[in-house]
Amino acid sequence: MDYDALVVGAGHAGIEAGLALARLGYSTILVTQNLDTIGQLSCNPAIGGLAKGNMVREIDALGGEMGRIIDDTMIQFRVLNRSRGPAVQAPRAQADKPAYRQKAKHTLELTRNLELFQDTVVDLLTGPLSGPPVKGGADPAAWCDTQVTGVITERGRRITADVVVLTTGTFMNAKIFIGEYESLSGRIGEPAAQGLGDRLREMGFDVGRLKTGTPARVHRRSLDLEKMEIQFGDDEVFPFSFGRKNLDRPALPCYITYTTEGTHEIIRSHLGRSPLFSGRIEGNGPRYCPSIEDKVVKFPDRVRHHVFVEPEGMETEEMYLNGLSTSLPEDAQEEYIRSVPGLEHAEIMRPGYAVEYDYMNPTNLTPALEAKRLRNLFIAGQTNGTSGYEEAAAQGLMAGINAAMRLQGKVPLILDRAEAYIGVMIDDLVTLGTEEPYRMFTSRAEHRIALRHDNADCRLFAKGVDAGLHGPEAIERFEAKCARIDEIRELLRKRTLTEAEAASPPWASRKGGVSFEHLLRDPKVSLPDLIKVEPALGTGAAADWLKQIELDVKYEGYLKREERHVQRFRKMENVTIPPETDWETVPGLSSEAREKLKVIRPVSVGQASRVPGVRSSDVAVILVQLDKR
Repeated sequence: MDYDALVVGAGHAGIEAGLALARLGYSTILVTQNLDTIGQLSCNPAIGGLAKGNMVREIDALGGEMGRIIDDTMIQFRVLNRSRGPAVQAPRAQADKPAYRQKAKHTLELTRNLELFQDTVVDLLTGPLSGPPVKGGADPAAWCDTQVTGVITERGRRITADVVVLTTGTFMNAKIFIGEYESLSGRIGEPAAQGLGDRLREMGFDVGRLKTGTPARVHRRSLDLEKMEIQFGDDEVFPFSFGRKNLDRPALPCYITYTTEGTHEIIRSHLGRSPLFSGRIEGNGPRYCPSIEDKVVKFPDRVRHHVFVEPEGMETEEMYLNGLSTSLPEDAQEEYIRSVPGLEHAEIMRPGYAVEYDYMNPTNLTPALEAKRLRNLFIAGQTNGTSGYEEAAAQGLMAGINAAMRLQGKVPLILDRAEAYIGVMIDDLVTLGTEEPYRMFTSRAEHRIALRHDNADCRLFAKGVDAGLHGPEAIERFEAKCARIDEIRELLRKRTLTEAEAASPPWASRKGGVSFEHLLRDPKVSLPDLIKVEPALGTGAAADWLKQIELDVKYEGYLKREERHVQRFRKMENVTIPPETDWETVPGLSSEAREKLKVIRPVSVGQASRVPGVRSSDVAVILVQLDKR
């Protein structure tokens, strides 16, 4: 073999997969169409957000890179939903788009064992099954008898590898639309990757079409910012990466304006020229990030829609019009954009457009993100039908880790729904599939109060260590943090309010002898209040550690109740189903369940219970059958 591992594509999924494999010591080549667009933020210039920010911190806790890149390149930071409960709060940062791309590329270039190569992959090489058996557990792809052995590129290069990670983003057989204009492109000005999607179809994979879009970019000098609401970031900024103590980054404001009834009327007058409504676009678009023409049609009673005007970087004058994603013709875009207050003289630098592309139904994958039909082929990112940089990066990291586990003959790392948003996302994808771009939300997680962004390292750092992605320095730092948190928790339990302290504000209504831990459970009491009385509580602890401690104390009752739910959940998750199970021979299953189980091939009874069409009576049959075995 030329390489141990080969990664196709250098978007956010490809970056994480390539870094993980190379850092674990495997000779890795990352093949991408254009080295200058590595880590491109194709749409909005931001990382994080509701649930997404949680995933970025989970990526960091596991040993991934996205959190460190955004820490180095952010130009505004905010915690969303500060006024609501901690389970639905999340960090979000505006990114300096050119700087993010350059930082990502340079990080790859500096990584040992990793080569970058510019070409387009058009086909896969395959061969009979070989390689080490999985040790210490069941192999989720045990039934497969064929494996990938490499790729063929557009220029005729045959590159062989033991494992291949496919992260093609929106480029497989892609086509962009701007009104009547069409082009075989994955991004405007960048050619599509032709052939690979057709090859996957020939191999029996379920390949479909999806659509996404992006708004126009305009020149800052042409905007009347005085007509818009200014939106500053938070004064308190904390890093996405747990390895960073503080950040010193410049900050730029964003701006908010709104469409008008006149805007909507202009859009309605051009709907006949929209490829979205004329039927030229076949794929489903993102339900939760619709185009402006979609919003105008689906919400006719709305008199206005938000437009967030966001800077794309410190050294560029391009501004991103978040909320105006479109595929309307350029003259129509110019007309309706200039009807928005503050945008009357907008100079459009890049038009908005829609892009339609091939994706693979993720039910074709095991929970390790390995193809069921082709051993050693791992697939991640928008290729699996997801939408968003964070969803892609999380899948890329897990695909890279599990490709390394395959090379070692080890059981894959599979995160469950109770320990990570990443686990929720992957389980949703491989169990339920998707027919529209999948986006992560806090509402998708059943145990979200335990999946806060502040405790991601407590949940996942040890798994990153086991995978081999954390070095001695990171381990020492994490252990020191855990030790100090334990000391503070112990001091909160032991330290009590004295009679003298209870007689003075703000404790005048309290009785002496009450523990600080009990006091902290009061919604009106904060840990900084207690530190004023007992400074030792804050000694040697970062602000985010103290916040985590406070939340754990205040929500301890909820967390204990949730832990009981998790224990019941894991009883079903821990009942494994042999991957080679022949569902045709299992008596008593409903016909629908039998067909669905043959496709999904669940690895546990828990996963089987979430397969659409599998009823509780079918789960009982499965349990009886497993008990007999």
